[in-house]
Amino acid sequence: MARKVRSKTAEFFKHLFICVILLFAFIPFYLMLNISLKDNEQFFNNPWLPSLPFHWENYVYGWNYIGGKIFNTAFVAMTSVAFTLIFAVVGAYFFARFKMPGSKFLFLVFTILMMYPGVANMVPMFKLISSLGLYNSHWALIIPAIAGGQAFNIYVLRNFIEDIPQDLFDAIEIDGGSILQQIWHIVVPMSMPIIGTLAILSIIGQWNNFISPLLYLRDDNLQVISVALLYLDGEYTKQWGQLMAGYTIASIPLVVMFLFCMKLFVRGLSAGAIKG
Repeated sequence: MARKVRSKTAEFFKHLFICVILLFAFIPFYLMLNISLKDNEQFFNNPWLPSLPFHWENYVYGWNYIGGKIFNTAFVAMTSVAFTLIFAVVGAYFFARFKMPGSKFLFLVFTILMMYPGVANMVPMFKLISSLGLYNSHWALIIPAIAGGQAFNIYVLRNFIEDIPQDLFDAIEIDGGSILQQIWHIVVPMSMPIIGTLAILSIIGQWNNFISPLLYLRDDNLQVISVALLYLDGEYTKQWGQLMAGYTIASIPLVVMFLFCMKLFVRGLSAGAIKG
């Protein structure tokens, strides 16, 4: 009986702890939605609770200001993530399956790039982008993102590819399959959970990228959503409702993506926990 009481008590405090964590996680999201339907007077009078009338025109203003930037951000994110993962899968396959003298040392040197802070190469990267004629184009964001994402993605994917049984690769080789066929028919299907997880993390990183578009993009019609939200803030007076409406619109694509890809994301994390 005492053991049962202790078990229920522990279960209660465990759920209480989870509820407290969720409360702190959802309070900012609730406040963003609540303030997005207010004008400044309603916000200053009562920022915590909803108040009538609701100002839906804040969302119209927010969409008119950042709607086009969402498509720019989606293009940059999808293109960079697609090429990043293609090159990362091929590179991880090389490090996992080709054993040559010095390959472990080469992989170690390659993974050191993960420790290199991106802000340290801003000046040489800006000069390189300008000299290549990529300044003020989306490729100024895409190409550095492809190169910068290789170290982490290859590091993660290499461990998964090493755990794939060699017999599967031997079977394709016996049938005359090429290296690309091995990657397409074996590596990609069996590593799909972690590839999906890396894709989600990369898209979130590109969606929230702020420094690079601020440096490399000049025209407003090319700008991405992270910088557009900065300019949505008023120069002298903050229109909090319009600002929060813009943030809400900007967060919707990521929320929808995560809801549809949640199962794949959890499978990738679970596979990493088992294999790691």
